Amino acid sequence: MSRTVYVNGDYLPEENATVSIFDRGFLMADGVYEVTSVLGGKLIDFPGHAARLARSLAELEMTNPLTADELLAIHRELVARNGIDEGMVYLQITRGNPGDRDFAFPPADTKPTVVLFTQSKPGLADNPVAKVGIKVISIPDIRWGRRDIKTVQLLYPSMAKMAAKKAHVDDAWFVEDGMVTEGTSNNVYIVKGGKIVTRALSNDILHGITRAAVLRFAREAQMEVEERAFTIDEAKAADEAFFTSASAFVMPVVEIDGAAVGTGTPGPVAARLREIYLDESRKAAV
Repeated sequence: MSRTVYVNGDYLPEENATVSIFDRGFLMADGVYEVTSVLGGKLIDFPGHAARLARSLAELEMTNPLTADELLAIHRELVARNGIDEGMVYLQITRGNPGDRDFAFPPADTKPTVVLFTQSKPGLADNPVAKVGIKVISIPDIRWGRRDIKTVQLLYPSMAKMAAKKAHVDDAWFVEDGMVTEGTSNNVYIVKGGKIVTRALSNDILHGITRAAVLRFAREAQMEVEERAFTIDEAKAADEAFFTSASAFVMPVVEIDGAAVGTGTPGPVAARLREIYLDESRKAAV
């Protein structure tokens, strides 16, 4: 059965959904996006995603065409129409269709393009990969300097994912000036002596919504957290490593550049944080 998607105010069968070839998102990657997970038919961390969307749009001087309440209503409608129990809702807003291609921004009254669709992912919360962990490689971080804006320009992360695949591992961690920034689509952490270490927020990394929640839960559970940069060598010598993202929640990392992390199996800190995050997020889901 065809999915129902949302395009500029209309709910449509996916095969009938179209966007102009002059859309700035298509021609210039001039747009932002968010991905919100769905568990039990409810949205996880939605207020955080709505707030980050507004920030990304503001940083790019784009008009936010929808209120948080309108966004929530559209998300819920798509979840209901597509019968999503576990999965994700993808949202993209671009600067719109100016009618022709030009590097200069179009007039301020150009209508943004708004697209949303769902992805059904049964078993999202009980992903068996979380029981065994993933393997990563490190690669140079050559992305632009505003990684805090969640833009749709994802070519280099896609290339990094493919580099990982060619290396027969699961993901890649970016390294800049000798320090780990983040993963291809996630925030990264190490654990040493019971202390959780993760890079501090700046323009260098995405301000992860799951990251914020996990760090809050960690501190509430009396876990020690240090926000600072770390090296790949530190990560290899750590007791544990993991990453967080909206779709993977908390995912253990058991190997970096061929070296086992800790025992080479998921550690207790990551496992506990995943458990806490899923429990608390389900309670707060909308």
